This record gives sequence, C-alpha cells and structure tokens, in this order.
Amino acid sequence: MDPIFIKAIQLVLSLSILIVLHEMGHFIPAKIFKTRVEKFFLFFDVKFALLKTKIGETVYGIGWLPLGGYVKISGMIDESMDKEQMEQPPQPWEFRSKPAWQRLIIMIGGVTVNLLLGFFIYAMVLFVWGRTEISNNAFPNGFNVAKELEQYGFQDGDKVLEVDGEEPGNILDVSRMLVVRGVEEVKVQHANKEIEVLQLPDSLGTYLYVSGALRPFEPRVDAVLDSVVPGAPADVAGLQKGDRLVSVNGAAITFWDEFTNVVKENQGNPIDLVVERNKATEIISITPVDQKVGVFVKLPDYSNAIHKRTYSLAEAIPAGISYGYWTLMDYASSMKFLFTKKGATEVGGFGTIAKLFPDTWDWQGFWLSTAFLSIILAFMNILPIPALDGGHVMFLLYEMITGRKPSEKFLEYAQMVGFFILIALLLYANGNDIYKAIFK
Repeated sequence: MDPIFIKAIQLVLSLSILIVLHEMGHFIPAKIFKTRVEKFFLFFDVKFALLKTKIGETVYGIGWLPLGGYVKISGMIDESMDKEQMEQPPQPWEFRSKPAWQRLIIMIGGVTVNLLLGFFIYAMVLFVWGRTEISNNAFPNGFNVAKELEQYGFQDGDKVLEVDGEEPGNILDVSRMLVVRGVEEVKVQHANKEIEVLQLPDSLGTYLYVSGALRPFEPRVDAVLDSVVPGAPADVAGLQKGDRLVSVNGAAITFWDEFTNVVKENQGNPIDLVVERNKATEIISITPVDQKVGVFVKLPDYSNAIHKRTYSLAEAIPAGISYGYWTLMDYASSMKFLFTKKGATEVGGFGTIAKLFPDTWDWQGFWLSTAFLSIILAFMNILPIPALDGGHVMFLLYEMITGRKPSEKFLEYAQMVGFFILIALLLYANGNDIYKAIFK
C-alpha cells in the first residue's frame, strides 16, 4: 500500500479521536451544569452533513469538511454566529445564563482532555513498548560538533556527560535540547580526556535554528564508505563501497566529518582523496556538486550500547507525565522560532502533520504521533485568540476579575476577527505545504 495513503489514514483516524475527545471535554461539563448542547459534530457540516441523528436535545453527526469539529452550546457566541438566538431573552439552560466559573470550566474542558490524553497515551506507550535508550558508549569517538558551537568551547570528539546537571537518558536527544530547551550548561569530555563545564547563552537555541544547525551534535564515525550513489560524482570518480578515506587535499583524516567539512568548503572545486582499498592506496580527484559527492558512510554496530528500558504500570504513569510535560515545554519553547524568517517558512499544514506518522502501519508510532498531536492541540487551543478556546477563556477571566462582562456585540466582532485570523493561518500553513511539494 502507498505510504502516502497509509499516512493519510493514520492522520484522519488520529484527528478523529482527538477531535471527538476534545469536544467531549466541552460536552460533559456543559451537561453537568445543565446547559443545552444543540449539536455535537466530528468535522464541519457546512450546508450538509454526511451522517446525523438526534438523541434527546442534541444532534450528533459527521460533517464533510475535515478541519475540526464542534459542539454548539445554546446561548454561546461561537463559530455558528447564531445572532438570532442571541437576540432572544436569556434562558436558564443557556451558556450565557450560567455563572462565570461554570462557563470557564466548560471552555477549558477540551484543552484539559487533550493534555491529559497526551500524558495517558505516553504512559501507555512506555508501559506496552518501553523506551529505547542510547548511552555515550554507542559513540566511542564522541561527536562531530557544528561550527556554531565552537565559540562556546565545544570541540570535535566531545562526549556529553551532563546537560544542566543531569545525564541524558538518550544521548541523541542532546541536539534537540540545545536547540529548543534553553540549556544553561553542558558538561563534556574532550577528545584529550579533559572534562569541562561549558556555559551557554539564552539565545543559543535561536542562533542554532536560524543558522540551520538543527543537529549540532552528530556521532563521529570512521571515514569508511557504505555505498556510492550511481551516476554521482563519487561514482564517476571511481569511489567504491568499503573504501577508507585516508587524506583529503593532503591532510590526513580519520573521521567522516573531516571529509564532509572539506566537501562543503569546496563547492565546484576538485578535491584530491587518498583512498585505502584492499590494503593498497589510490589517489582520486572528485568535484563536489551542491556540496555533495554522492556517498554514504558506513555506520558502526551500536547494538551493545542500545537497550530498551521497560516500565511497570506504576513506573509508566509518572514517566508518561514527564514525557508529556517536556513535549509541551519543548513545543512551547519552539514557538519563538516562528518570529524568524526561517521559522515563518517552516510553518506547515496537514501535509506536515501527516509526515509525523510512520510510512507503514505501526501502532507504537501511531500512538506516539497521536500523543504529540494531542499536546499540540491543547497548546494551540489555549492561545488567547478569539474563536479558539483560549479566546473565550481570556474574556471569561476578564469578566471574573473586573466583574464586567464584555458586550455580546463586542464578542461577536471578536469572534469574527479570530475566525478570519484562523482561516488566514490555515491557508498560509497549507499553502507552505503545497509550495514545498511543488518547488522543493
């Protein structure tokens, strides 16, 4: 089956689960506080619905436009913009007739469900499948360090011992932590065995992001070829699988990054390689194209340093909450990148979201992606933008603090402004996806 189709199915299923449970977060407290719910829909039923049925006072259904879902609560200014109902005298079963604290609980219910759901799914994934952890032992040669980090004291061959005083559970997480988490200090062991604690500025994450150094630490491996791309400059020059690169432009090398650094610095200019093959050496001249020559490095066997940590149910619950907490913190922290030129071009829509899911049907990957999306939906929905839950919460908090309720006319205008903002963002994000698919 086509991977694109598999991703699409997983995306629709995941979003359907998250939307229904999010709307249940509004529906249940509304019913508890005896507030009438007129509609409960998965997807939007613009003009018509695919399925619908009325049970009691509520119409349940599935719309045809898969951009979200909604519950229509009587007496509430929402995306339905039902002005006719709002012009009638308030009724006891309406949202606007309820105390502010009850309305607040109804509005934060969806976000609360998404947040708790994310924590729960992470906990269950850890309980069922455990977590793969990679220790420093996997990389005896340390890391190749991005040039952007050298000014802070990092060196090629460094091993990361601690990040902000704690040993990383998965050593490959260090790159992400440096970019998004606001790390203050890193304890490293240099290639000469010297141990040093390096202090980092608050602006480091943004600097790395804008510079394109999203993976500032790469495992340092020997300069041995695993494969050569047919027809690429390396293939034309005569490089072969299993070749060991001994020197580049007269300088002896041992590690792969020493070779790739020279390739990047010599765009369009020939470089001379000394290659060891079958215990003999050979000199090969090759000219990089687009900072590449068309070769892949042979990776060592990391199996001895990779282990799967298992969790009992009692251990998985706090571990899942911690997993979800740091997912939320990292995502919130990454929002600062949106205000950079590079970040604005990286905003994506449904195509980008679909890429989160695996190419083949894999329940562990599906649930991890669903948990991540649940956390994102909670964060995005609580933003203080009219038409989102956070916009309603903002006005309710204003009412509770000041004792003055915003006029219904003001709320109607705010809802329209928020709606147009969301539509613009939706068009921009999915437009970015289309542009990348066509031109990149």
